[in-house]
Amino acid sequence: MARDTAGGFVHDKFSPVREAFDANLASGADVGAAFCATVKGETVVDIWGGFADEAGTRPWKQDTIVNVYSTTKTMTALTALLIADRGELDFDAPVARYWPEFAAAGKESVKVSHLMSHSAGLSGWKEPITKDDLYDWDKATSLLAAQAPYWEPGTAPGYHALTQGYLVGEVVRRITGKSLGTVFREEIAGPLGADFHIGLPASEDGRVADLIPPPPGSAIADRAESELQANMSSNPGIDVGETRTRAWRGAEIPAAGGTGNARSVAEIHAILANGGVAKGRRFLSEAGCRKALELQVEGQDLILGMPARFGLGFGLAGGVTPLPNPNTIFWGGYGGSIAIIDMDARTSFAYVMNKMAPTTTGDMRGFGLAMAMWEALNVI
Repeated sequence: MARDTAGGFVHDKFSPVREAFDANLASGADVGAAFCATVKGETVVDIWGGFADEAGTRPWKQDTIVNVYSTTKTMTALTALLIADRGELDFDAPVARYWPEFAAAGKESVKVSHLMSHSAGLSGWKEPITKDDLYDWDKATSLLAAQAPYWEPGTAPGYHALTQGYLVGEVVRRITGKSLGTVFREEIAGPLGADFHIGLPASEDGRVADLIPPPPGSAIADRAESELQANMSSNPGIDVGETRTRAWRGAEIPAAGGTGNARSVAEIHAILANGGVAKGRRFLSEAGCRKALELQVEGQDLILGMPARFGLGFGLAGGVTPLPNPNTIFWGGYGGSIAIIDMDARTSFAYVMNKMAPTTTGDMRGFGLAMAMWEALNVI
């Protein structure tokens, strides 16, 4: 039985999740946040609370949405998996099969799987670019097509924080004739009625929570130790304030520009958690979903500076992140948002927030809620 609350509902079995969520708000760890979980296709937790702004003047409501930075990558990956599942995309094929210009500068053998697994050697742009260039799809993609890799593709992971969305998105565009955000909206978010947007209409701006930047001195650029890290984080620089602009919200930035809430993230990823089916509709085959679990590269990530294991578009269990079930995929966004899909337990979890921590791979606010879910499911 669900327990109705002012901030959503929690099935009785999962009441510790609500307690952990409330504790985050009470302690100040969160200003505003939302968490949602599905089990075997049923939404069993859908909670929100706090404020959509730092001043505490706008309550975080049921329909509040927020920029989730790299949690957007999970939607981009799902879109690519969908296209591959229907036979239009081969992850083992060279990118140049779909995007001939990409073969320049010795990249003729770079595979689509390298793009999906952050191992293509294109973690940033070699040419200096500005934030406005992120809104110019043709410029952003043509520069990447023209440049040589920073390292031999396929030999090491190196987080493609912004570039991955343009790379995968251009492959999708070449195949479908539509932008990635359009394919995602028409074939995934729209049919599910999911409130997640890669390219947010101006009509929805009033529902967007304000991201609160991490403390001074803790931004990604401030912690860069190598030239590769500095290139990724400062060309162009990451300005959290930009997420409040119409230009950012309206643009399709498929690696970092998505706007949604925990409900939309969890209910979309119920597709992967349940063998391709969500809300009674089949989107992918089970085999197509499990492609995401196929290890592509592992080792010390050249950008993140930590061990990483990447499948097709997602992080995999077995790295630095402890996960109770082996067939679990995940990724998080700058500041702390996270999506977790446990194919063994057939569950999907999502956490979004506006108070940002200095992390690109999630922190204990979201992971703590996921752990409370797994405990309630007797997985751990």
